Amino acid sequence: MISLVYTTLELALIGSLTVLGLYLSYLTLDVCDLSTDGCFTLGACAAAVIALRGHPYLAIAGAMISGLLSGLTVSFLQTFCGINSLLSGIIVNTALYSVNIAIMGNSSLLNLNKAKTIYTIIKEIFQDTFLKGYSFLLIDFTFVLAVACFLNWFLKTRIGLAVKATGDNPFMVEASSIDARITTIIALSISNSFTALSGALLAMSQKSVNIDIGNGMVTIALASLLIGKILSRSRKTSVRLLCSVLGSLIFRSVYALALRFNMPAYMLKFVSAVIVAVTISLPYLKRQIPMLQRKAMIRRGASR
Repeated sequence: MISLVYTTLELALIGSLTVLGLYLSYLTLDVCDLSTDGCFTLGACAAAVIALRGHPYLAIAGAMISGLLSGLTVSFLQTFCGINSLLSGIIVNTALYSVNIAIMGNSSLLNLNKAKTIYTIIKEIFQDTFLKGYSFLLIDFTFVLAVACFLNWFLKTRIGLAVKATGDNPFMVEASSIDARITTIIALSISNSFTALSGALLAMSQKSVNIDIGNGMVTIALASLLIGKILSRSRKTSVRLLCSVLGSLIFRSVYALALRFNMPAYMLKFVSAVIVAVTISLPYLKRQIPMLQRKAMIRRGASR
């Protein structure tokens, strides 16, 4: 039971980095980036290859740079090639499959058991302390806190406010002499760098990476993000970011419960789809309830 809770917390924290990336692209910029799965795998592959060459710290930087380039490509297709945002994500996600295989040296699996990573380094540092058993969670929490603080600061800067304005009303932004293409490129590049960072941390914590490591991440992250949106009733960015992280924890807890009740692994994708459908439809259903109540009252009155 303890190991299940620990694993759930670790996966929730790592996954919340992707959720925070989608917070910037989906909730703030109002762009649904479907390259998330490929970008997550890209970060994992890049980090694994660099770590295997003996550079554990550069693995993090390399993963984030690769994610930034992925976001740059998606945004370029949208802004300068006139391709729909959904199609741009699909195109890049398809291309990234081949790119990721190439990065891994024409292999679909890499083993990191003998590679030094930031996890093994921190574990060695805390070898003789009570924090040894929590070193992985400490690393994950540090990265989540750093990314959340960065986003909280960034969205209050002039560029961040321009990104918000672009998501709210791109036509007004253009009328205000702000280039919406530039804000889109900046936001998607930053967003995808966090997604790649999430993939890098998962690969290094699990000590392996395969070509399917990112499958379904866009669904998981989107579900977590929407759960966080339901939890948050504040307009403060810091509160919304915190709720997004909590959404990731809640979603992973549902996963853990499903596994606890011996649900087959192949059904987890179905669970993800159901959670996404429910969380997306909840706001609509809430708006419909008063109208349905009024209709019911009218029918009762008519029947009398």
